Amino acid sequence: MEQLFLLILLVFGGSGLVGSVKVVNQGNEALVERLGSYNKKLEPGLNFVVPFLDNIVYKQTIREKVLDIPPQQCITRDNVSITVDAVVYWRIVDMEKAYYKVENLHSAMTNLVLTQVRAEMGKLELDDTFTARAQINEILLRDLDIATDPWGVKVTRVELRDIIPAPAVLEAMELQMSAERRKRAAILTSEGERESAVNSAKGKADAQVLEAEAHQKAVILGAEADQKAVVLRAQAERQQQILQAQAIAEATDIISQKMQTHATAKQALEVLLALGYLDMGATIGKSGSSKVMFMDPRTIPGTLEGIRSIVSDSQVDASISSNGNFS
Repeated sequence: MEQLFLLILLVFGGSGLVGSVKVVNQGNEALVERLGSYNKKLEPGLNFVVPFLDNIVYKQTIREKVLDIPPQQCITRDNVSITVDAVVYWRIVDMEKAYYKVENLHSAMTNLVLTQVRAEMGKLELDDTFTARAQINEILLRDLDIATDPWGVKVTRVELRDIIPAPAVLEAMELQMSAERRKRAAILTSEGERESAVNSAKGKADAQVLEAEAHQKAVILGAEADQKAVVLRAQAERQQQILQAQAIAEATDIISQKMQTHATAKQALEVLLALGYLDMGATIGKSGSSKVMFMDPRTIPGTLEGIRSIVSDSQVDASISSNGNFS
């Protein structure tokens, strides 16, 4: 009988000893109650509890977890129905609060996130929900972190995944986008045509300016060429007259010298002058227009006499210059 008692005592003692040893894995924590009230928290590693008195009531990880929020219907400020889903990253920072401050932490957080998402979507118009997603994520993160702090929870990140309008709204948006694209295409086309017309007009204006400048340069060059031609002709005529005058002067000197040395030079000079006078009449008669020249034969001897007197005076002057005195 005593052996049976000892055996029973050893069995219960062994089971109690085994039950008093608790191993908690890394990244987890556990809450222990003694006789229905909170006693202590078990940290990762080897822990001991009192058999039959202590009871592990809650064991959970303290690592970051993901809360997937199912799609839900929301109404924007401009009364548009949209479907929104989100994902929330969170972790437990106080195991005691997470167990004793809220009955079902997962359900409480899901409903809290749904409420916050509906509230934020109701503050925005439909167009803003697509462009202000980053701002919405920041607002949800701040509000959820504040709201879950009494539960011993730290919200680290909130992301809106999909924002899907109702089918009718999607159809209207597609029509609006199509109309907007057509509008932009028409604007671009008109701007292109306007630029083309402006460029064409500028091209024509530039061409006209260039043509006018070219014509002006041509006129100036022509006038300069005419001016140079006139100057050259005048210079040529002047040179010709100078040469003729020099030839006449030289011829006069030669004739004067001959007249001084030959006795018959006077008669020869009279014959030459008469022939020259007759040649001048023949030259005038050969011109393109018809002319009539009247000549009095009686004037010829008078002319010759005048020339003879000029020649005589020139001989006298030459004699004075050669002798140095009057004779």
